[in-house]
Amino acid sequence: MNQQGKLVYIGMSADIIHPGHLNILHEAQKYGRVIVGVLTDEAIASYKRLPYLTYEQRAMVVAELKGVSEVIPQLTLDYRPNLEKLHPDYVVHGDDWIEGVQAKTRQQVIEKLAEWGGSVIDVPYTKGISSTMLNERLKEIGTTPDVRLKRLRRLINAKKIVRICESHSGLTGLIIEHTFVTINNVKHEFDGMWASSLTDSTSKGKPDIEAVDLTTRLHDLNDTLEVTTKPIIYDGDTGGKPEHFVFTVRTLERLGVSAIIIEDKTGLKKNSLLGTEASQMQDTVENFCYKIQAGKHAQITQDFMIIARCESLIAGHTIEEALERSSAYVRAGADGIMIHSRQQSGDDIREFCLRFRKDDKVTPLIVVPTTYNQITEDELTEWGVNVVIYANHMLRAAYPAMVKCARSILAHGRSYEADNICMPIKEILELIPGTK
Repeated sequence: MNQQGKLVYIGMSADIIHPGHLNILHEAQKYGRVIVGVLTDEAIASYKRLPYLTYEQRAMVVAELKGVSEVIPQLTLDYRPNLEKLHPDYVVHGDDWIEGVQAKTRQQVIEKLAEWGGSVIDVPYTKGISSTMLNERLKEIGTTPDVRLKRLRRLINAKKIVRICESHSGLTGLIIEHTFVTINNVKHEFDGMWASSLTDSTSKGKPDIEAVDLTTRLHDLNDTLEVTTKPIIYDGDTGGKPEHFVFTVRTLERLGVSAIIIEDKTGLKKNSLLGTEASQMQDTVENFCYKIQAGKHAQITQDFMIIARCESLIAGHTIEEALERSSAYVRAGADGIMIHSRQQSGDDIREFCLRFRKDDKVTPLIVVPTTYNQITEDELTEWGVNVVIYANHMLRAAYPAMVKCARSILAHGRSYEADNICMPIKEILELIPGTK
């Protein structure tokens, strides 16, 4: 029975409530009054994927559960700040945190509770069900445009840096959706996809000059939307005429795309990495601001993002000019600034970001470190960057592998020698959901 006057604390993500959570709550009630610290998006994103539900939604659900006296936010994976405020007699948790990513957290809790004679109660893990298993099943079901659309803003608010990778097909989308590595018990994965005009064009054997029209690109994008759940940022090139751009915004928003990035260039589109080797004509600040405003007025939700890509450094102009333009774009309503450069040192990007952050602490900064790829994500975070886009690597990796395979077949008059660089056909059949 409930021990009179005792206080029990539970830390909980509560993204998908299942019988395991209810079992922990049931056990906790036996020891006293139960306060649940619902982990914020930021706390959860520090060690695993962003939850499906927002903090406000999750806290509302937990508050309605039987036996919960109070719900408070837990701002970090570290329990100690809340424990110091509450001085609970007990902390109750499933015994799955004895090992793995949360083992260190558990030890910290034990040491903190010892300061006032509190203790940890480990409840046996409920077998046969877990949030990880349910999450995988949800991925198989898919997502809705509304949920996907909102996810990018939540990621930017929750994570130190959002990691985006290029996708130009349903297959590359699946790779980005499911690939992860575990380092020091922390799962690292891509947060979303970049629908690149360069790789869309190249995969069709066409130059990157906006030769592939919007309808064709959206047809291919739908292949990715059908088999993935992560947010998508669309490469909108120049955005076209403002009168046409408004329809692009409405179409992408309706599909559940999270953002479009448009560059402040005009005339026939030339890839930015050509730099001053090709004519790079920037639009006037007034014209580009008008295009941003037209797009913002056209969107229906507050979640869709229009990100302005500043090409001043590509065109050979100064950092001062890039800062002036970027500030004007933010005032016009841009939801973020992408600053681009082809310099290999990354020094100009660093200076831009640090100076931008002196005056603007809020507007998201996006970078594409294709040429300065020696810079780490941790360094970019220190510069004030919010989103890093790996803009063309899926296609660049695929091409040499396919050429190598083709040459091997030609050289040997058979495919046997190419087997060691090809996936087994059985793995291909198992790769695509629903094939079995």
